[in-house]
Amino acid sequence: MIKNTAVQITTIISVVVLIIAFSTLYIFNSAVNPGKNSVNVQGLATVKAMPDVISVYFNIETTGNTSEEAKDANSLILDELITELLKQGFERKNIVTENYNIYPNYEWDKDGKQIDKGFKATHSIRVEIDSEDSDKLGSIIDAGANAGAGISYINFELSQKLQNQYKAEAMKLAAEDARIKAEAVAEGFNKEVGDLISTSVNDFGYYPWNVYSTRGMGVAEDYALAKVEATNIQPGEKEVTASVSATFELK
Repeated sequence: MIKNTAVQITTIISVVVLIIAFSTLYIFNSAVNPGKNSVNVQGLATVKAMPDVISVYFNIETTGNTSEEAKDANSLILDELITELLKQGFERKNIVTENYNIYPNYEWDKDGKQIDKGFKATHSIRVEIDSEDSDKLGSIIDAGANAGAGISYINFELSQKLQNQYKAEAMKLAAEDARIKAEAVAEGFNKEVGDLISTSVNDFGYYPWNVYSTRGMGVAEDYALAKVEATNIQPGEKEVTASVSATFELK
């Protein structure tokens, strides 16, 4: 009997706590948005951006019976690439490692049997120059070819400083666009736009602009094509987009 009474008391207390919690939530929501109408809009903006960086991406792939052999062979090509670039007048800070891996190298025969081929080392290198120095692309490409590295692709890019600048500009314009749309909707319903209730950033669209990608025709052929296309590269304005959502009160 005592046990049943305790269970009943516990149940009553739990119900009371839930009632208080829901009542508090209702009062809070009523205070924040006391029965007012609202409108949700999406603001969009596009700004023109002039890339300030050109990046040339090289790949170095070597193999060896041991991981040490694969690594040493890779380092030789990398050292040669750096030496060639320094000879051309480029600074060491312009040469950046993007990715580096050493892993077991396997092949499979016609029967599907795995064959151990030692180890493979891969190294992705980025050489960055100012876009106004596009005439130096030929020298960079020659350095890669002379060192024995493979060329992957060439991009026009925005430096981090310009990314931040264009992002702020695009977001501001997108927010203004959202406000204009909210005011248009409000006017259509004979209302006025009130306070901003909430907002969120949906997207900031920026991707590097590729101007050359390897065709996989062979190292010599890829370099020849890259050099031809590099002579025709002219920096131009690109689009950066932004999108925001906003909810306003209508009064």
